[in-house]
Amino acid sequence: MSETSLTTAAPGASARKRVNGIDIFMWVLRCAVAAVALFGIVATLLEGRYSLPQWFDFAIFGLTLGSVYALIALGYTMVYGVLRMINFAHGDITMTGAFAGYFVATSASRSGLLATHPILAILAIFAVAMVTCIAVALATERFAYRPFRNSSGQAPLICAIGVSFVLEQTVRGMFGSGVKSYPVTPWQDAVVTVLGMRIPVVNLFVMGCAISAMVILYLIVHRTRMGMAMRAVSEDKAAASLMGVDVDRVVVFAFALGGAMAGVASVCYALIYQQVHFFMGFAPGIKAFGAAVLGGIGSIPGAMVGGMFLGLIEAVGPALFLDGLGITAPYQLRDAIGFLVLLMVLIFRPQGLFGEAMAKKRA
Repeated sequence: MSETSLTTAAPGASARKRVNGIDIFMWVLRCAVAAVALFGIVATLLEGRYSLPQWFDFAIFGLTLGSVYALIALGYTMVYGVLRMINFAHGDITMTGAFAGYFVATSASRSGLLATHPILAILAIFAVAMVTCIAVALATERFAYRPFRNSSGQAPLICAIGVSFVLEQTVRGMFGSGVKSYPVTPWQDAVVTVLGMRIPVVNLFVMGCAISAMVILYLIVHRTRMGMAMRAVSEDKAAASLMGVDVDRVVVFAFALGGAMAGVASVCYALIYQQVHFFMGFAPGIKAFGAAVLGGIGSIPGAMVGGMFLGLIEAVGPALFLDGLGITAPYQLRDAIGFLVLLMVLIFRPQGLFGEAMAKKRA
């Protein structure tokens, strides 16, 4: 046998050796989950329990919920893109903005401003929520994260978790553990009709806020000098510092942008659910982190797509996958479905939906 045939046969033999029991188990798991999901989808559609307008309502609510996840995920992305650190307190930073917006909304409602001048009142609510989140984010960076910036190990992660608990318990001690209701204005109950389908105005408003925030953030990162500095620090902090980039200023700016996204998300969340409480930031924060990982952590479009996708799965998934399987109260399992789909996507594509393209661009 020639030397050429030996060299061509070697890669195949090497590939066969690399297949082990774990690989086989993962492929069996993928096929099993895909088969169960396909069976549930077919059974649900054949059963015909839901009409087309109902599926449309599920999808619109999923996109609305996904918009909130995307806004929070954008905050994760900004911090991770610069520091390569997960800010696990970001969900609770969002919670502080929701409380600040609640007090402004309550005052505006009592004074009549929310009913007579809703646009001005909403702008004021957004402004106060964003300023609060930015202030909390900057304080967190300065006093909690900066001392651990060059630390190795798990110290930054433990610190982030500690900040999360501090924010939750501080708000709980100041404002109580009860649920507070956001005031409702007539425009929040308004609907528009598109192709015979009714869409709540508040849903369109939240989706518009998310898309606008993503576009603005993308333009800042890719079309401004500070955005160029952020990308330089993301690539190599030491080299960027040698080239005259103020790393501390860039990090502060990244936290400010993340705080601004949290402020927008806090008001949008309150407009959807019309209530706030001290623990409200935990679940959306975890889901938004999952959305950021799903889209490709560090990618702005990836965070947006990941959030929308996770919201759609949570809204449509219970009815689409579980109703046909005969599971009662499927919407109680929407969190499990969302994270199961997230897990399956990452098994097939560990780098996320946009991770590979971003890695190639950096290379």
